[in-house]
This record gives sequence, C-alpha cells and structure tokens, in this order.
Amino acid sequence: MTSTQPPYRLAANENPYPPLPSVVETLRGEAAQRVNRYPDWFCDDLRAALAQRLGVPFEHVAVGVGSVALTQQLVQATADRGDEVVYAWQSFEAYPHLVRVNGAQSVPVPLHEETHDLDAMAAAVGERTRLVIVCNPNNPTSTVVRRAALERFLDRIPPQVPVVLDEAYREFVSDDDVPDGLALHLDRPNVVVLRTFSKAYGLAGLRVGYAVAREPLATAVRDCAIAFGVTDLAQQAALASLRAEPELRERVARLAKERDRVVGELRAMGWTVPPAEANFYWLRLGERSRAFAQACREAGVAVRAFDGEGVRITVGDPPANDALLRAAADFGSTV
Repeated sequence: MTSTQPPYRLAANENPYPPLPSVVETLRGEAAQRVNRYPDWFCDDLRAALAQRLGVPFEHVAVGVGSVALTQQLVQATADRGDEVVYAWQSFEAYPHLVRVNGAQSVPVPLHEETHDLDAMAAAVGERTRLVIVCNPNNPTSTVVRRAALERFLDRIPPQVPVVLDEAYREFVSDDDVPDGLALHLDRPNVVVLRTFSKAYGLAGLRVGYAVAREPLATAVRDCAIAFGVTDLAQQAALASLRAEPELRERVARLAKERDRVVGELRAMGWTVPPAEANFYWLRLGERSRAFAQACREAGVAVRAFDGEGVRITVGDPPANDALLRAAADFGSTV
C-alpha cells in the first residue's frame, strides 16, 4: 500500500488519543466562549495550581508556549553571544536551533550506547558554559539517566551553571531508579525542570508547558516570554488536566503497556531496541534508517528517521502499532 499521507502517524511523539474527557468538556464550555478576550499574560492561576501540585514555591514556576519555547527563554536568559550551552547529541532536535538563534554556541556531546555520556558532558563544561541540558528520557532514543549517575554528574557542575532536566516524557517513566527532577530542584539551586502538557496529557496542539527554576532565573525566564503567548484555552485545558489525575494515570499505564508489548515483539523478531521509558522507542539501524522509514511509509506508517543513526517510532494505538510490526517483519525478511 502506497500513500502520500500515511494513516498512522508515529513520527512526532504525539499522544494517539484526544485530550482527557473532562478536559474536552472544559474546552467545549465556558473557555471557548472567551476567545474574544486576551488571556492572562502571567498565567497566574495555572502557576498557582502547578506550584501546589508540585510542592514548589509559586515564584519558581514559569509557564510558556510548550517546553520548546521555555528552552529558548532559558537560553536567552542565561547565554550571550559566544557563550556555550552543553547538551547530549543525538538529543532533542530543537536544541541546536534554539542555541543558534540566541547567538550562543552549542557544545554537543555524543551519546554512549544511545544514553547520555555524563562524564564526557561534565568534562565539556568550561568557563564559557552558561547552561547544561539533560533530556531525561532522551529524545529520540527513549533511554534514561538514573539517579546515582545524575547526582554524581550534578556534583561536578559549578553551582552557578543551571542544569536543565528536560522531562517532557516524565509521566511515561516506569523505572523507579529514574529520579524525579523536582526533588533534585528542591535540593540543588541550579537544577531547572522542564515539563509539558503536550505528551501524556494530549495537548500538543494547544502549546503549554512549564519550567521550575529558582529565583532570579525563574523571573528572567518569564521576562523573556512573548506577551499573551499561552492562550486562555491552553491555560484552562492545563488546569482541567491537573484535576484529571486518575484519568491521566489510566491513559499513561495503557500507553506504557502498549510500548512494552511492541518493544517485546520487535526484540523477538531480532531487532535491537534499547530500553524505552518514553512514549516512543528507538531502532538502531545506521545506514538502513531511511530505507526502513520508506518501507514503513509504503505500509501506511510514518516514522522519524535520523540518517545514518536510527529510527524513532512513537507508540500509537494498537492498530497503528500492529501495522508497524508488520512493516518491521517484512523489512527484516529482506535484509
């Protein structure tokens, strides 16, 4: 089957399900009737709800147009032209662009077996380093940094250098040894936590995320935001999502179970799949990455190929995952 627009979208780490039912009801109600009005510029109600839920001071919370925008604000708030930002590579594709547009210099540190090489990252921190980013779980490999290793790493970073723990996929983590960045933030003043409502909560189209940072960095991040960037619909949907914790837990458990099923079946076919802790998984394919992505497209499945490295595949609903497994079986039989 050949399709210019594959019916199964497993390339963008989207949640395959619509927003939680109670959130949909909120969007259909009063919130939709207020779009003629400007939103709360400072997102104070959402900041207050997040502070209470997370157990952090209100002043530590910044809300932005997704965690991507907040990453840009963090770079803008900390790094001037010629300053350096250290992160692992391959990691989130936006990092190089966000650093470059702010005039700073990227210092990418290669992964080791699809996982952050924390020793090499610590060694890369120098006099011009103004920000360090650790994506945990890492996008695109779905691998994680565990507690002891991360704490040793943080011990090596100068206290004046903020370390951003990008936890966009935190809700999907099932490994108990993966630390909660918020606990580290409370103990270490230079730890910043980034999270989003785009993934587990299914609000990717509304663009709302948050950062937790100590003062004065939190204020600087808020000062770098575009006025009225987070819409009222996004703020109300995020507030409703926070109230829907039981619904969220059920959905995350369903997706994690489906992830483990697919990864298990791929391994049974002989594929190399690193341990996955996000709502996606990674196939180490090297030079075959583009060919595999094309084979998936012809089977009606869109996946994300990284040329010469591998393929990232989002966990979809069972029919989408089954289509991917059939494509993988067919591709595997021809190589």
